[in-house]
Amino acid sequence: MGLMSYLRNRAGLVIFVIGLAIVAFLLGDIINMGTPFWRSSQSEVGSVNGEGVDYNAFNQQVDQANAMYQQQMGGSVTPQMRGFAVQQVWNQFISQELLKQEIEKIGIEVGKAELNSLIFGNNPSQQILQQFANPETGKVDAAYINSVIEQAKTNPEVSQQWNALLESVKNERLNEKYSNLVNNSIYTTSLEAEYDYNSRNKLANFKYVMLDYASVNDAEIKLTDADYKEYYDKNKNAFKNAEETRSIEYVLFNASPNAADTATVLANIQKLKTELQASTMDSSFVSLNSDNKYPVKYYSKGQLSPALDSTAFNVAAGTTVGPYLSQGVYEIAKVIDTKFSPDSVTASHILLNPATEGGVDKALKKADSIKNLIVNGGNMAALAVEFSVDPGSKNNGGELGTFTRGRMIPEFEEAAFGGKAGDVVVVNSSYGVHVLKIEKQVGNSKIAKLAIVDKAIVAGKETTDAAYAKANTFFTAVNKDNFADIAKQQNVVPQTNERTLAMDNMLGAVEVPRELVRWAYEAKVGDVTDKIYETETDFIVARVTGVQSKGQQSLEAVKTLIEPVVKNLVKARMLKEKVNNALNGASSIDQVAQKLGKNALTVENIVLANPVIPGVAVENAVVGTVFGLQPNKPSKAIEGKQGVYAVQVNGFVNPKAIAAEELAAQQKQITAAKAQRSWSVIFKALQDNAKIVDNRIKFY
Repeated sequence: MGLMSYLRNRAGLVIFVIGLAIVAFLLGDIINMGTPFWRSSQSEVGSVNGEGVDYNAFNQQVDQANAMYQQQMGGSVTPQMRGFAVQQVWNQFISQELLKQEIEKIGIEVGKAELNSLIFGNNPSQQILQQFANPETGKVDAAYINSVIEQAKTNPEVSQQWNALLESVKNERLNEKYSNLVNNSIYTTSLEAEYDYNSRNKLANFKYVMLDYASVNDAEIKLTDADYKEYYDKNKNAFKNAEETRSIEYVLFNASPNAADTATVLANIQKLKTELQASTMDSSFVSLNSDNKYPVKYYSKGQLSPALDSTAFNVAAGTTVGPYLSQGVYEIAKVIDTKFSPDSVTASHILLNPATEGGVDKALKKADSIKNLIVNGGNMAALAVEFSVDPGSKNNGGELGTFTRGRMIPEFEEAAFGGKAGDVVVVNSSYGVHVLKIEKQVGNSKIAKLAIVDKAIVAGKETTDAAYAKANTFFTAVNKDNFADIAKQQNVVPQTNERTLAMDNMLGAVEVPRELVRWAYEAKVGDVTDKIYETETDFIVARVTGVQSKGQQSLEAVKTLIEPVVKNLVKARMLKEKVNNALNGASSIDQVAQKLGKNALTVENIVLANPVIPGVAVENAVVGTVFGLQPNKPSKAIEGKQGVYAVQVNGFVNPKAIAAEELAAQQKQITAAKAQRSWSVIFKALQDNAKIVDNRIKFY
């Protein structure tokens, strides 16, 4: 049991960073990404070039990712947290499958001898080293590996975990080979390095005059179909959808708690305060009456909400404090006891599993025997390796490191903080039976045993009913043709979420149920929601106003989106004509400015690598033109982002010649940056050329 648990926990979630920390892959006890052709696609979450992932396997990884998020952030799993987990596992599937297929296409392999070397050789895989290192020597324990291999022959669970680990080691090596292949193909010439050096160090001093697009009134601009087409044709590549999106128009009917709801909750918590003060069964009282049901235990300063934290440690035992309002929640607390306690504890433990020891009583007896061995000079580290079933600490001498209050389960925490350095105690907890050794205690601060009762301010029935009634009046009146008219009649304001993705759970700043987004992806343009949906604080009625298909978008689909920039295109034509007229016959930029009724502005010390005109904008075309001009001659009219410009170079300041060793260092630096960028470019290319089917919306 100990070995299987060890492998399961240690090999289950192993994260590697491939290349230059750009591409992360979840390896180890990972789902089988390829599904047989005969398996029904009904249970397929998605596929890459026909290689699919089954829902059960995919969801197992989502649950693992959820557990990690919960461990890191605390609290319960939220829909948003689960959404992050689904996206993380999906991204891992896509990147891993793309890379796997590319490696197979190229023909990179890991042979039996190479794999054997990665396990038993002088330079073993980091995974093998992490799993099987001898804590005393730091080297791979070959005997331990061989014992696992022997167990794998007869124990299916150990066999599964061992094979998963081997597959993970193999994948890590394949990815490393591919990474080396890519990186070895990247180089920088000395000419590129010199150009890069000059682009960062050659200075330009110039004058410019600019006619701002904002100076032309939008009302003067009449756009034609040809104007839209001109901009669209020039920028076609910008209008490719990586995945289908939908435009959703929606109305929110607010059901947030009001002043009356707040007063009701406050009256309730004040009544509970009187009852808590008189209670003789504090844990039961908290369990029955508190929203969050915090455990009745000792808390240290800094673990509570600010108002409670500033009071609970300064009153006599037996006092009930509050109510205090903290982020929409009223809190009261009975101070049951106060005392002084260490700030942190360093400890080790040996964990026994009662299920494999024949019950709690036998586990406690065995723990007492181990305790006596330790008290009489036994080696804690050796005993941990022999007896402990805690995979995280057994091969590290049972060490748990240093921890503060609130990090361990209550029974274990009380024993660790309540004893003294050198004590060895037996503790029974929900995790099993522990032999705990207190190595060191640091600090001495006041702690308070608290029974905390909290009540969130929630909307009462009247508030909710009133909001729902408004939503229902709107919902029963609207159809695909009158949404805007009814909204105006009923004095509600529709909002729009232009490009809603299939896996989104937000419309604007509002978190909405996934069920609503699923409906939107089954609906036709113009359809109104099949019912009134609920968010955390609102009722919501929506309709689909547009569908943007995957791939190249048509001009009609993006017409509204590009209207502002098309206006600038037309304005640029008008303003270029003005600037060119002013340039005609002018021998200096000052003459051009005078004709336009402007002053020519001076800009100094601009470099090509940072094409910013101070106080105006990033202007690539303008600064690029500057570095191609001869001094003291006005340019032609330049169409920029902010307006139309004319420029004249006053002069350049050339940098000192770069030394050979500096040039070599520059080449290395540029090559490293290219290698880093190459991963994202490679994966984008692989993704663009792959057939990716995303069915997640059916399941999440």
